[in-house]
Amino acid sequence: MDHTTRWIGLSLGADICWPICFEEILRRLDLDIVHAGERLTVDVERVTIEPFALDKPVKYDVVIDRLTHWYHTSREWIKKAVVLNDVYVFNNPWAIQAMEKHTSYCAMMRLGMPVPDTWMLPPKAYVATDDLKPTLQRYARLFDLGQIGQQLGYPMFMKPYDGGAWRGVSKIADERTLRDKYEESGTLVMHLQKAVDPFDSFVRCIGLGPQTLLVDYDPAAPLHDRYRPKTGFLPADQQQHLRDITLTINAFFGWDFNSCESLRQAGRWYPIDFANACPDSQVTSLHYHFPWLIKANLRWAIFNAVVRRGVRHMPDWQPFFEVADDPDRTFEDKLADYVALAHQRFETERFEAFCAEHLGHLDEVAYDFFGTERCRDAVRQKVEVLFPAHETADFTELFYGRIQSWRAAEGRPR
Repeated sequence: MDHTTRWIGLSLGADICWPICFEEILRRLDLDIVHAGERLTVDVERVTIEPFALDKPVKYDVVIDRLTHWYHTSREWIKKAVVLNDVYVFNNPWAIQAMEKHTSYCAMMRLGMPVPDTWMLPPKAYVATDDLKPTLQRYARLFDLGQIGQQLGYPMFMKPYDGGAWRGVSKIADERTLRDKYEESGTLVMHLQKAVDPFDSFVRCIGLGPQTLLVDYDPAAPLHDRYRPKTGFLPADQQQHLRDITLTINAFFGWDFNSCESLRQAGRWYPIDFANACPDSQVTSLHYHFPWLIKANLRWAIFNAVVRRGVRHMPDWQPFFEVADDPDRTFEDKLADYVALAHQRFETERFEAFCAEHLGHLDEVAYDFFGTERCRDAVRQKVEVLFPAHETADFTELFYGRIQSWRAAEGRPR
């Protein structure tokens, strides 16, 4: 039986470390898979940026997209590849464009999640157009920003409604600060969101397909220390709750790869930021957790490439809303049904069976790779971009050392 190659494309921007590790581990896996009467191997290639004919065939079965949330040429190539060539992409480009933080807040409020109280403000400034002045004169209403602040309550956060890597985010402690920050916001359309203050735990849950990882997160720490190298830091029921929240959000919006931030106050978890459909994947921030991300990415990409799962072009929210709109059920009861829908959409049972049959050696291959000089060099290449030359050696050893701590905690797979 002749081999057929399934291709994974990496659509990359400034990424350095994780693609190197992904490519090297995939090569070392040396896959030889028989599926649906075909003998398959899987290969990977970086997607280039160049002119393209709309009807040109695409060689990739799966594309991992790290670029199209800001680079439009690649976004439109990926849209073409999905529509004309049935390429499976994580994440679906339409889901990223349309489902910004504002939409995600509204949708999860409908599902019953305790999203902190949030207001949207008209922008402070505008780019002049012919129709702008009559529109504002007829329909824009003066408002008292201080009164809104008083109604929402301090402290609060002002942040762009569509997110953007902490762009324009301010913590507001009083009315004077609120007015000053609004004056500075320019043409941005801003949310005001009631702060969960105080809180005693901040967790970022990373979701990749049906796989999830809980990370103890400290946003006030330097970037290299925000993701704390801790495991088992929550009771089992709270771990499951946060995993279920993440799976629900990701399946609802059709995101294969996303991270969800939640704060705990008085024993209750509040989702505060969960439209992060191009999550940080760099070793310089993830360090200890970096190997989990690479392995999860490999599993989900290989599975989708081999079985050629169907593309869900448009979101289907109605099954979730039918659960949400039942007034006689508690949120926890509804959440169980949301998660069941999520597992159906991610085909979790099929995925786990595939991994057990074909990727049983991944843990061992990855364990060995993350102890190599090739891994250390991938870390160094990323460090060189972010840190001064005189700090390169120290930070390379810091991040590589944390990966070795992960290897020690995991132990060699048997």
